[in-house]
Amino acid sequence: MPTLAEPVDRELRDRGRDARAQKEKAYLKSALDHYGVSVPDTRAIVRAALRGVEPSGTKLSHVEVVDLARELWAVPVHERRAAAAMVLIQTQDRLGAGDASFIEGLLREAKTWALVDPLAGDLVGPLSERDTAFDPVLERWASDGDFWIRRSALLAHLVPLRQGRGDFDRFSRFADAMLEEKEFFIRKAIGWVLRDISRKRPDLVFDWILPRAHRTSGVTIREAVKRLSPEQRESVLNAR
Repeated sequence: MPTLAEPVDRELRDRGRDARAQKEKAYLKSALDHYGVSVPDTRAIVRAALRGVEPSGTKLSHVEVVDLARELWAVPVHERRAAAAMVLIQTQDRLGAGDASFIEGLLREAKTWALVDPLAGDLVGPLSERDTAFDPVLERWASDGDFWIRRSALLAHLVPLRQGRGDFDRFSRFADAMLEEKEFFIRKAIGWVLRDISRKRPDLVFDWILPRAHRTSGVTIREAVKRLSPEQRESVLNAR
């Protein structure tokens, strides 16, 4: 019996471009196959597929959502896995902390920021904000041996903190423990979250980063100070 994954895959193949596929595979240093479909096109394909099966307002069930994501993800093609992430993000109202192990499995298999970041930021972030049962999961992720999982623990705070909400104390604790790590993707994630917090709360970021500037990598500092005032930026750079 045909499943929704099949028309999604067919649309992805139809919109794929060989030149783009080769370029993106090289850029991401990807071990996956690539169709060569842009992120906006992939998102549009997923949205259209979901609208097509929910025309009367009847939603896919939790089981159907997870099964669709599993089926898309199972084939090692980058755009199929990106589509699986988008399915989960677009149907997150049917997901919760009970899906943490499933999501963690995807994060462990992803091995690239292009899949990890939307799963962590756009899926785990909102889910963990509304469901405190995610708290112990994030605590465990923050000290995991896989840096992609540690990055996910940081980026789960991105959207709420960017919007002026979120648990800054927990992010601060996670970031402080990882501040001296050598891994680029950890350093970048800390700076990224701090940069986005400073959109609404620059003083909070300044007060946090200034006494830690001497311990902070250049990658993190460069991101963190982008939206600070010139005076704040100069103080942080001088402290480093």
